[in-house]
Amino acid sequence: MLILALATAAALQTVPPGESPVDPYVESNANAHAEPFTGTAMLMAFHGRAGIDRIADDLVDRNLRDKRIKEIFDKQDIVRLRRVLKLQFCYILNGGCDYSGRTMKDAHRDLGIQTADMGALVENLQAAMRAEKVPFFAQNRFLAKLAPMKRDILQEHKGRRRTPTE
Repeated sequence: MLILALATAAALQTVPPGESPVDPYVESNANAHAEPFTGTAMLMAFHGRAGIDRIADDLVDRNLRDKRIKEIFDKQDIVRLRRVLKLQFCYILNGGCDYSGRTMKDAHRDLGIQTADMGALVENLQAAMRAEKVPFFAQNRFLAKLAPMKRDILQEHKGRRRTPTE
């Protein structure tokens, strides 16, 4: 059954312009790993879909410049990353989008992401939300939705932390 689902998914998936192909997977809003907010208050606090796009772009740009985590993104498909982040944020903020990315576990597999890396990324997301003038209460509510993803993203290495040069 899983093989049939993956074969069907592969047949239906097209590669958006500028992106590299990825292995087939089943697309589902469940892959966003969070239930969307109800109503429009959170979407409006983020200034709608245009605000979400600006925040996602700013977050990616900050991560690419951040010496603490830059290397994690060096070999990633940045075009795809921007697109799926926008869809994920839009879906969670109830902006009328469907999330078409992979599961959090699959999307972050083999990246070696550790607690300090997550901390840096969250700092960059907070800075991007501040730059968009998202109210503090809305930032906190959004971060609370994202927080449970940590257990599917982290890949702690016992006794040793990955350094930026590894």
